[in-house]
Amino acid sequence: MELARRALSAQHEIASVLSLFEQIGRRAAVPGTLDFTFGNPHEPPLDGLVDAIRSQVEPRSDTWFAYTTSQQPARETVAAGLSAELGLEFEPGDVAMTQGAFGAISLAFHLLTDPGDEVVVPVPGWFCYPPMLRASALTPVPADLAHDTFDLDLDAIARAITPRTRIVVVNSPANPTGRVLPRDQLEALALLLDAESARIGRRIWILSDEPYRRIRFSGVPFVSPAAVYPWTLIDYSYGKILLAPGQRLGYLALSPLLPRGERDQIREAYDPVQLAIGWGFPDALMQYAVPALEDVGLDLAELESKRDRMHGALAEAGYTLTRPEGTFYLWGDAPRGDGDAFAASLAERGVLVMPGSLFDRPAHFRISLTATMPSIEAALPAFRELA
Repeated sequence: MELARRALSAQHEIASVLSLFEQIGRRAAVPGTLDFTFGNPHEPPLDGLVDAIRSQVEPRSDTWFAYTTSQQPARETVAAGLSAELGLEFEPGDVAMTQGAFGAISLAFHLLTDPGDEVVVPVPGWFCYPPMLRASALTPVPADLAHDTFDLDLDAIARAITPRTRIVVVNSPANPTGRVLPRDQLEALALLLDAESARIGRRIWILSDEPYRRIRFSGVPFVSPAAVYPWTLIDYSYGKILLAPGQRLGYLALSPLLPRGERDQIREAYDPVQLAIGWGFPDALMQYAVPALEDVGLDLAELESKRDRMHGALAEAGYTLTRPEGTFYLWGDAPRGDGDAFAASLAERGVLVMPGSLFDRPAHFRISLTATMPSIEAALPAFRELA
C-alpha cells in the first residue's frame, strides 16, 4: 500500500513531535519525574469547569444528545465576549464553534485555500502548523521572527510571499516565546498585506491564532489583527484558559470589519464546510456549557508568580530567557547551544523540558509553567547543575 503524498508529508513533519510524546510518556511514568513539556494540568480541574459541565449532563429534552452544529447560545456568548474584549461589533453569525483551536485552524484552511496554496507561518512557532498544512495539500512557508525581540519581521514576511500565498499566520500571545504584539506592528503588517495583495492579484488573509489571548501578565494590553485588517479570521481555544486541553472547545470568528458581501459568504460556508471535513463541531455538552465557562479561568496571579520564580532563578543561574508577556511558557537559550542535549541531560535528572528543535530552533528550549510551584522548586537544582 502506498500512502497519499500529503499523508506522508504530514507524517514526516510531525514525526519529531510524536517521538517526543513517546519519550515523555515513558519518562513521566517514572515516579518523581517533573514534567515541564506540554501545557497540561498538574492539579485538579478548576471548580468552575467541573460545575459548568456537570450542570449540563442531565438531559433537558429528548434531543439533548442529538447531532448539533454551532449552538446559538454559545455563538451569542462568544460574540458578546469578543465585542467586549476587542472593542469590535461581532455578531453571533460571525462565530463558528469548533473542536478547539485545532478545529478552528483546520476550518480556516479549508475555507480560504486550495491545494497547492502557501501559508506563511512564524518561526519559532507552534509545531503543528506545518503538518496540518501538509495534510491539507498546502505548503508552509516559514518567516523568521525578529531574533531577540520576537517581533514581526516584515521583511521576512515580504520575502515569504509569492503569488501562491493565501494566509499569513499571526500568533499573539506567542507560543513558544510569550510575546504579545503591539498595535503598531499589526498596523504595519496590514499595510504590507494590502500592498502585497494588490501586487499578486489575490487577497492575502491573516489567521490570528489567539488561544492564549486571555493569558497575559501585568496588564499587558492586547490588540487583535481583526481590529486593523478586515481580512482576518480569529481562532481560539478554551482549553488554555481552563487548563483542560482534553475538552475540545473553541471557535473561529470573522473580523466584523470585513466587507458585508465577503462576510456573508464565509458565514454561509461555515456549517457546510465543517460537516464536510468530518463534523467539526464541539460536543453538545461543551457547547451547552459555554455561557457558564466564559468567565472561568486559571489563576493568572499564581501563574505570574510561577513565571517570576522560574525566570528569576534561571536568570540568576546564568540562563538567557525571554520574560513572557503572555502564555504559560518560558523560552530560553540552551547551554552550549544544544537544546536536544540539554533536554536529555535534564531528563537524566528527572526533569522534562521541550527541546527547541521542535520549533525549528535547536539551540533553545521551552518550559511549561502549568507545573506546580513545588515542582518548580524541586527542579531548580537540576537546572543550576547544568547551567
